[in-house]
Amino acid sequence: MKRIYSPFLITFFLLFGAYLNAQVGMQNRFGRQRSAIPQAQEAPREPEKLTAAQYVDKEMPEIKELMELDPFEEAVVRSVLEKYVQKRMELQILQLEPKKMQEEYTKIQELQDAELKAGLPEEKFQTYLQLRENRSKVKRKQKKKKKSKD
Repeated sequence: MKRIYSPFLITFFLLFGAYLNAQVGMQNRFGRQRSAIPQAQEAPREPEKLTAAQYVDKEMPEIKELMELDPFEEAVVRSVLEKYVQKRMELQILQLEPKKMQEEYTKIQELQDAELKAGLPEEKFQTYLQLRENRSKVKRKQKKKKKSKD
């Protein structure tokens, strides 16, 4: 009896194996066909927007160097700038009409200047105003000061 089942089992497994191989082969050959319709490509991601703190952290080394701030003055400038950069970002989100937006930016700038004037010595506040108006001129003046001191 064992002899009868063994050729049948061998034949069965061979046919079953051929059937599975044909299924996998068909799937590979026909399963991943390319469409004639072009696929929409993924839009490039916008760079993540910086938070107010990240923006100020990025700008602070240059401001600190040009204004020659001590640690206390640096902390004052950093906190004031973070506060008002955040307000400007919130204002941009609101997307007001241009005239109203300009008025609000002017108010924010005046408040920022008043707070910095209260927290900084007059000389450093004037340097800040010059820095805000034109950074390249301030950089040149600072370099000339350093050269003349040496």
